Amino acid sequence: MLAIAGMSGCSGDEAGPADIAGRYEYPAAMPSSCPGGPLADAVVADKMKEGKLSYLVRTPVNYDARFAHPLLVVYAAAGASASQTEHYTRLTAAATSRGFVVAYVDHRPMNMKNVVELGGVVQSVAKRWCIDRQRVFMTGHSDGGTVSTGLALLESTRADVSGIAVSAAGFTRQDLEAMQCRSPIPVMIMHGAKDTLFPGWGRETVQWWARCNGCAAPVAGPDSSGCVSYTHCASAAPVLYCEGPQSHREWPGLEVRIVEFLLGQQAGTGPPAGKVELRSSAAMNTRIQSANALKTTAARYAE
Repeated sequence: MLAIAGMSGCSGDEAGPADIAGRYEYPAAMPSSCPGGPLADAVVADKMKEGKLSYLVRTPVNYDARFAHPLLVVYAAAGASASQTEHYTRLTAAATSRGFVVAYVDHRPMNMKNVVELGGVVQSVAKRWCIDRQRVFMTGHSDGGTVSTGLALLESTRADVSGIAVSAAGFTRQDLEAMQCRSPIPVMIMHGAKDTLFPGWGRETVQWWARCNGCAAPVAGPDSSGCVSYTHCASAAPVLYCEGPQSHREWPGLEVRIVEFLLGQQAGTGPPAGKVELRSSAAMNTRIQSANALKTTAARYAE
């Protein structure tokens, strides 16, 4: 739940340095893993549309279609367009300079059907750009964080999600306790201490993920960015919680930290993507549990 006016007020409509794609230094020994295609030279695309999906793609300015790139999908806050989300999150420069292809997705109303369809961006992008399907990450603020979390947990979509970094997401402890843990993935949770819309929900969320990933208590207090690391995880999938002074409307401004955290995780750690760890006490089928909890979350946004 984030008004477009709030986003525009923070970032404006003009492209700034953070909206300009960076140059990626491809390793000399990097193996070629994708054949060239008709869009092999595409660097910055106009808005892409496929069915009900609408999104923008940014790549390194020297994008090379022969090599598989990690993908970062950025989901929008309520009512926001892909371009507004790019300006608001300022992830383009930080991500493309580290080799990411970035997809910014237009917002759609929160309901189960739309959330699942939004997950189709991964396949749509991979048909046009060379993507490493083992390194697909999702992020977003407010509704965008809720969608990213939902896609990481839903049985029908979670295999496409290698890790998440979400801000001010609309999940409570009660929502998450209605779900079963999935196979562990790296998770970064960002939440504002002054978030009065979802007060304390970030702390509730990180505790659930840390338990699912088999993490011990964090070994030290917050660092200079307000982040606490859960690194002693049985699954080798770390959890990071960052709490800043921001309100619900404010993006935390941790673009480099997001990129470094996600890139620091190696594909293939932890159990296979298809394996579900039943740590939750709930006894219902995973698909039904996840759907019901996400519907509950979506209903709050519709009130």
